[in-house]
Amino acid sequence: MAGLVQDCFSIGSTVECTTCYNANIEGEVLAFDQQTKMLILKCPAASKTAKLNDVYIVNLAMCSDVQVKKEVCIVPEQPLSLNLERLSTRARNQVEQKRLQLTALSAGVSPEGQNLYMAIARTIKQVTWSGPNIVVCKEVTITPPYKVDNVNSSDQRQLSYVKKIVEKHENDQAANINQSTSAADIAAN
Repeated sequence: MAGLVQDCFSIGSTVECTTCYNANIEGEVLAFDQQTKMLILKCPAASKTAKLNDVYIVNLAMCSDVQVKKEVCIVPEQPLSLNLERLSTRARNQVEQKRLQLTALSAGVSPEGQNLYMAIARTIKQVTWSGPNIVVCKEVTITPPYKVDNVNSSDQRQLSYVKKIVEKHENDQAANINQSTSAADIAAN
């Protein structure tokens, strides 16, 4: 690797790299792994948004030139430890959410039905499809067109609860449509 200034980069230093594609990347060093020669740089966002940054992971073995523009000699603070249990729970929840979305999409029903399914699944975990029908807790069935009047069950308590969820979802959808219409009217004027 031609032009490598040193074997180690201080966190917070400013480094410029020329990649094998002749692209110049200049940014603040966030991390460097000497064994793999991987450098992580934080650069200003390409979108020019002040609060955002782009992060590049650069393989220095694939760079033709690396220069340290500004060296930082201050030892950085020890980073906060990660709560691995919380991160694991968050990842599990995200996987479950994506699984629910996939289930809703694969049912082959209208977007309204899919949206209602997702709204119910956020509150009640026992939601499944039976053809085009949404089944909640094996007791409540919601048939197309997925309105409050289409909620049926012999269990009055569960029926009432699911109807409230469907009604709230309908109201939220109507509010979203009204906001979109108002925004379009304002933009047109």
